[in-house]
Amino acid sequence: MNTLEETKTKEKSCCGPECCSDETTDTAVLENPVVGVAGLASKFTNNLNTDLTKEKSEEELKQIVKEQYSQIALQSKEQNESSCCGSTSTCCGDNTTYTIMADEYKNLKGYNPDADLGLGCGLPTEFAKIKAGDTVVDLGSGAGNDCFVARAETGDTGRVIGIDMTPAMVDKAKANAAKLGFSNVEFHLAEIEKMPLADNTADVVVSNCVMNLIPNKVNAFREVYRITKPGGHFSISDIVLTGELPLKMKTAATMYAGCVSGAVQKDEYLNIVKNAGFKNITIQKEKLITIPDQILLDYMTIEEAKQFIRSGSGIYSITVYAEK
Repeated sequence: MNTLEETKTKEKSCCGPECCSDETTDTAVLENPVVGVAGLASKFTNNLNTDLTKEKSEEELKQIVKEQYSQIALQSKEQNESSCCGSTSTCCGDNTTYTIMADEYKNLKGYNPDADLGLGCGLPTEFAKIKAGDTVVDLGSGAGNDCFVARAETGDTGRVIGIDMTPAMVDKAKANAAKLGFSNVEFHLAEIEKMPLADNTADVVVSNCVMNLIPNKVNAFREVYRITKPGGHFSISDIVLTGELPLKMKTAATMYAGCVSGAVQKDEYLNIVKNAGFKNITIQKEKLITIPDQILLDYMTIEEAKQFIRSGSGIYSITVYAEK
């Protein structure tokens, strides 16, 4: 059974809509070792206070994501982690270490620290079965982290293609590739639903915590199917839900850009993959993501938090493998 320890404190909430404000607020500390909500929203600066209660168009949602990831592209991993809403937040004197989604890349062959911005929710290349000479497409390639890991597997005879819709990310990835001297790693500015690639291009498709950011996931997975070769496969790490998110969390733009409120139910996600035409769908890895109590209470009252915890709802990182 979950336990709640309520402690009335006078402190500033460092990763909520009122991050680093001059006002002090009453918050509660909740001990919730079982059920949690993803903490990746803590990766972002909180100058984005948009409320999504009014339905946004797909383009408006994409713009929210572009704005946030453009900011991240201009920072190093260390800056992201030490900023006001980084994984180790020190804003306003708060030294709380947040549990976030990202897995550790450092031990993977091909890892390049310049391309690691501390994003993602898994290690999709770990299960991608990439072979020498493969053509690999990385969806939402960011600064190139997974592309360079894939390049280590596919080698000089392979081809690695990164797709990202954020210009600053594409520029950073191209600069990283140039520094590494790779001639068979390329990056394209494009949306995943409209990739500038021919049918049956990829032997392997990988992606790390990106598909949940796409409003129209059905079209996105149809496009993944289109570019995958017959007999090819994908390995995608992503965020899914079990149970419902509280309304305030669901309609917070920061939570959308943080891969939370744009996520769908796990069963729905797997059905989208199946309906796109993929087969042999397997969850290779699954883990519960927890949110710091401080962030949880930025989106609900103490009583609402109790109800949410008792509901058994949660957010999970899953790495899915499927074949065409």
